[in-house]
Amino acid sequence: MSEVIYLNIKNLPPVALWKNFLGLCSVPHPSTKEEKIREYVVNFGRNLGLETIVDEVGNVIIRKPATKGKENLKGIILQGHLDMVPQKNAETVHDFEKDPISLRIDGEWVKAQGTTLGADNGIGVAAAMTILESKDLEHGPIECLFTIDEETGMTGAFGLKSGILKGDILLNLDSEDEGELYIGCAGGINTSAKFTYTEDKVNANSVAYNIIVKGLKGGHSGLDINLGRGNSNKIMIRLLWLAKRKMKLRLSSIEGGNLRNAIPRETFVTVVLPATEEQKFNEFIKECSNNILTQFHAADPDLKIIAEKTHLPSTLIDEKTENNFINAVYGCPNGVIAMSSDIPGLVETSSNLAIVKSENGNIEIMCLLRSSVEQAKSDLANQIECVFLNAGAIVEHSGDYPGWKPNVYSEILTLAKLIYHKLYKKDPAVKAIHAGLECGLLGMVYPNWDMISFGPTIRSPHSPDERVNIPSVEKFWNFLLNILKSVPVKK
Repeated sequence: MSEVIYLNIKNLPPVALWKNFLGLCSVPHPSTKEEKIREYVVNFGRNLGLETIVDEVGNVIIRKPATKGKENLKGIILQGHLDMVPQKNAETVHDFEKDPISLRIDGEWVKAQGTTLGADNGIGVAAAMTILESKDLEHGPIECLFTIDEETGMTGAFGLKSGILKGDILLNLDSEDEGELYIGCAGGINTSAKFTYTEDKVNANSVAYNIIVKGLKGGHSGLDINLGRGNSNKIMIRLLWLAKRKMKLRLSSIEGGNLRNAIPRETFVTVVLPATEEQKFNEFIKECSNNILTQFHAADPDLKIIAEKTHLPSTLIDEKTENNFINAVYGCPNGVIAMSSDIPGLVETSSNLAIVKSENGNIEIMCLLRSSVEQAKSDLANQIECVFLNAGAIVEHSGDYPGWKPNVYSEILTLAKLIYHKLYKKDPAVKAIHAGLECGLLGMVYPNWDMISFGPTIRSPHSPDERVNIPSVEKFWNFLLNILKSVPVKK
């Protein structure tokens, strides 16, 4: 990061919040690797002289007493997660476990240099840190709950114990549209399938090609699932399925996607075919690619499908397993499955066929399913299980977490709506979100909490195009401060 860019960002309003966000960006914190960021936040709290706790799963809790005269207000819990999604462009050299995030300003947006930014949820965490260190803000008793591993397993929320936190109102700072208040979210479940294969020999009178699908936008598998973007795994399998009906094509290896909660952007395969069919193969790739590129032109204008000749691999996936695998993945539900009948424009149920990888005699397929209706979520998991069981795979479900049921009569919701209107002379939108906020899990442990979620405007989270809108951060911050000083008295 150049010194000029650093200073420009550091001087954005609110200065104290951006300073803390830059501090977070300087510390590596990909999901499941939060040791460094946890130490950073723990030291931050203890250096302020505040009570700082690390619970048994690694969540950090920091308590700040009320300002004078506000001791009788209801206790507020400010909640965000410490981890970020580690995604980068293929040409970007970056080690998420070692390197800081490099930032830049692009008009009214802050972005990263070829990687995810970590504004999800770094801006929310930075806001909470700024409140902890402030000496002139008005507020009642505050607890900051910084959870771990929200992005891949919600391990922190799953492991939180009752009785640790004392507050009454939870403000989740992990939403991504300024001017919107979220009061509900989808639940999720991971569904995985595994094929075991034997290795066939490669005929010497063959040629090999690497096929690459890349250039897709990808994005958040909940928030962006309704945008019609391509899934590189599904596009690749469609291409292979069609090719196998025209020629004697065989599969040697496949690798696509790397995170369950990100729409896959790149998939790579190595295929082998008779040398006599090489011309037919190249003609097919050209024709099929044109059809697919036309289909996704509007949503993914940078999509590329490339076939490059390569050296012959040593082995192939056995033909029976190959056929079963391709048929099952091609037939596996993906994308928007159902829209909500209660909330216009809200995706109710979806599936993201996130990861496909062959290695050491196994092909693994990993999907993340989401729904705001528990029965719909379990039914979709059962459907996908049937697809893969019938193809001879082993299927497992894991990480099942509940949704967050909306409460339109929430006291903090009513207060937040009044404050927003007073500040900005318009009503905030009240919504549910097709993503896995931690509120559903936290509400099971602390059913007495009154909860809302809000945040600044973030676009393309979980992808290297992630960016946060600069003016929205200041509006989010002012809104948060006004809520804190207006919290009702504890009865």
